[in-house]
Amino acid sequence: MIVLGMISQALLYLCFSLLVGSLILSLIPNNYLPSLRVPKFVLVLSIIGIIIFSFFPVLQILLYLIPNQGLSDTLQSVLLTFEVGKAWFFTFIVSVILLLYITVFDYRIKAFYGYVGIFLSFLLILALGWSSHPSSYEPLWGFIGDTIHFTAVTVWVGTLIVVSWFATNHNNWLNFLKWFTPVAIVCFGMTFVSGLLLMNIVVEDYTNSWLIPYGQSLLMKHLFIIPLIVFALINSIFIRGKVKKDTHFNPLPWVKTESVFLLIIFSATALLGQQSPPRNTNVSNESVSKLFSLFYQGQFQPNMTADLVINTTSMLLLAVAILFLGLMIVSFFKKMPAIMSFLMGVLLVFSLYLSLILSIQ
Repeated sequence: MIVLGMISQALLYLCFSLLVGSLILSLIPNNYLPSLRVPKFVLVLSIIGIIIFSFFPVLQILLYLIPNQGLSDTLQSVLLTFEVGKAWFFTFIVSVILLLYITVFDYRIKAFYGYVGIFLSFLLILALGWSSHPSSYEPLWGFIGDTIHFTAVTVWVGTLIVVSWFATNHNNWLNFLKWFTPVAIVCFGMTFVSGLLLMNIVVEDYTNSWLIPYGQSLLMKHLFIIPLIVFALINSIFIRGKVKKDTHFNPLPWVKTESVFLLIIFSATALLGQQSPPRNTNVSNESVSKLFSLFYQGQFQPNMTADLVINTTSMLLLAVAILFLGLMIVSFFKKMPAIMSFLMGVLLVFSLYLSLILSIQ
């Protein structure tokens, strides 16, 4: 069930990104974009996906309660009294309206149509923030933090994914970077600040949370942000200079690779949504993460705390991680395929992860 929940959440984030990214790009003048071909059915499927994949948390509750209360009473109770049920019911209504709107009106013809579509999409984001874990702990700040976080991510990631996978050429790439780079920087800043707020709400002690599955997923998400930033620097700075010198250079493979890292982070975020946040980080033999137990070199004790102590092994692994970071950049200048930088990024994350886990006492 956890795996299905993770997949559904990851696909939900992808659907939101495709929807928001497509609508935003419809408002950008053609001379500031490469040639894009986003079929309308992509948006239609994205909206249908939002309806289906956002229902999974509701389905989990229904499956738990139906044996005791029956289908009709349970469905009515969950949709009208549970916050997650009310949020999904709101999502369903707005999604149907948006689906009909996208079908009837061509958002690519008039900017006004695109703005209306973005407004309806933002209502869906509000519903997602309403039903989030942080909102259940802190109704106001959890809702605000999750809404800002997800809005910034979908604007940044959605634009990048749509451009990288639906562009038919790399014309006007420098003009595209002129506006997208500052947008991405602002979105990353908003994501970082709101992420700190959310972590403060749901996590009592960050390093201690590494001992349980939720903390492991959170740590992986944060570690994968590092190669993502490296790719963002390559795509916004180094490729800018490359395109200026060589107009035939195709940056799309590098942008696609960056989007793959974003999808990995989506998956880690989706896994977080399937686990209870560690407000209480007391760890037992039953709650300790299997991944942590696999790599931890010490003797686990119930209720132990994770104290980071630098040692020779952790320092060597940190040096290896820095080496892989450098190789990510070097592979670009050596004109290697983007997949090589991707592999270096994955090894960078693995080395950093081992460095941190092996420094725990």
